[in-house]
Amino acid sequence: MDDVDRKLLAALQHDATQSYAALAGQVGLSTGAVHERVRKLREQGVVRRTTVDVDPAAVGRGVLAFVLVEANAWMGDRPTREALAALPEVEEAHVIAGPASLLVKIRVGTPEQLQASLRRLFQVEGVTGTQTVVVLESFFERPLDPYPQTP
Repeated sequence: MDDVDRKLLAALQHDATQSYAALAGQVGLSTGAVHERVRKLREQGVVRRTTVDVDPAAVGRGVLAFVLVEANAWMGDRPTREALAALPEVEEAHVIAGPASLLVKIRVGTPEQLQASLRRLFQVEGVTGTQTVVVLESFFERPLDPYPQTP
């Protein structure tokens, strides 16, 4: 991956609906060359998907919580992944090192729906406890910076 690829990634993260011609103007290549580079970034799995950033509150999912999930078994296996993926309110799930086995990001519409979601988490095999942090306000959520920073 070179600097042109990183510029393309930054431009696409800013607005993935841009035409190849507009992207070409930003990175100084032909439209065809940009199309080929974006195709390769997709094939290599660098660009995993193209999506729309929806305001969660506007669609009734304004309650955000991060849940530390405690377990009595390894939670990185397929059955756990499938069980969590089956819960539509679970936006992210990560196997972690630390005080719990998983970190789960949940978005729902009400505190009552959050409580129901936590009950469903307890039905996942191996789950023994949860610690929930409810977000009161989000300052920003940033896309991945394609230019790695060195300390």
